[in-house]
Amino acid sequence: MKDLETLRKEIDTIDAQLIALYEQRMDAVMGVAEFKSKHSIPILNDSREAEVIKKNLKLLQNMEYVKPTEELLKSIMTISRNFQSKKIFSNTEDDSVTSCDKFQYTTKDDEATGNYTIGFQGVPGSFSEEALISYFGETVQSKNFNEFEDVFEALKNEEIHYGVLPVENSSTGGINEVYDLLRKYGLYIVGETCIKVSHNLLGVSGTKIDDIKEVYSHPQAFEQSSTFFKEHPNLKLIPYYNTAISAKLVSEKNIRTISAVASEKAAKLYNLEIIAKDINYNTHNYTRFIIVSKNLEINKQCDKISVVITVPHKTGSLYNILSNFAENNLNMMKIESRPIEGKPWEYFFYIDFEGNIANTKIQSALSLIDGNSSYFKLLGNYKCTTL
Repeated sequence: MKDLETLRKEIDTIDAQLIALYEQRMDAVMGVAEFKSKHSIPILNDSREAEVIKKNLKLLQNMEYVKPTEELLKSIMTISRNFQSKKIFSNTEDDSVTSCDKFQYTTKDDEATGNYTIGFQGVPGSFSEEALISYFGETVQSKNFNEFEDVFEALKNEEIHYGVLPVENSSTGGINEVYDLLRKYGLYIVGETCIKVSHNLLGVSGTKIDDIKEVYSHPQAFEQSSTFFKEHPNLKLIPYYNTAISAKLVSEKNIRTISAVASEKAAKLYNLEIIAKDINYNTHNYTRFIIVSKNLEINKQCDKISVVITVPHKTGSLYNILSNFAENNLNMMKIESRPIEGKPWEYFFYIDFEGNIANTKIQSALSLIDGNSSYFKLLGNYKCTTL
């Protein structure tokens, strides 16, 4: 048996050979980066990486080393991708945007709402309208729509300039339909605002809770008031477009057997009485609304970035991406997953983090995330709201 010192010298000799070969490999990787940059080829190539691993594992003589060799190859390729991302990013001529034209943007002027028309889902008296007023003010022109997707269609067809849509509630979490539509239509988040949400059980004049058989409201309102309805199991809950539309329906039908869950403002607007006040179980119940535009708009005050990605369906893929946040000292504020239709157990990941894409550190981090993702889209860079 060889002594320890002899074995260490052998390892040192092999390491020196490895370093020389690694340097040659990285020189080749630099050439790959230049070629991909010139021909606009994505950095990540799943099939190529799988082929490299499979081919090199066949060269092993000792099968005990299969697993660690596979991990070594994966690590080398991750390093190579990150190096390619940094190389391509460093060659970008325009310092105001990240690599590739996908990050080009117009400068946002928060004061220039002028004669813009703002769309929202619901009717007057809805929380969406309240969010619209909170962000744009009382005097802006507005247009209401029945469905969330109607707002996206109106933006796509340039019927409106901006849309206001709920995306997250502090009690019940993300509003999945809006996340899916945001990706489907390829629109951008340019702002956000938070509204405190207090739900009330509303009915026509003289209605008592024992009179009510059916309650209309948005499913989120029912979920946020679930404790109240567990205490009144005889009430039939009927999902409807929106809290304010539900209040309007009850007012129009003018019968005591139906009621709505909606805001105090909706009660006043549609001449309804509050039968039970503040029925939501969380007294600190807030909904975050996003301001959506057809164009990516950014200014120096923007400090929150949203992206959506998918990752290769293999071990460590998500970790490789999330590690970029720690390595670049970036504060990740939220991550939300949504299943990919037709691909069981694969997901879109929606990520929010602090930063402004005019910052070179942020540009570099975005480039690395892009390079390690199967799919990447910048959803927006906007001013973070505070409660």
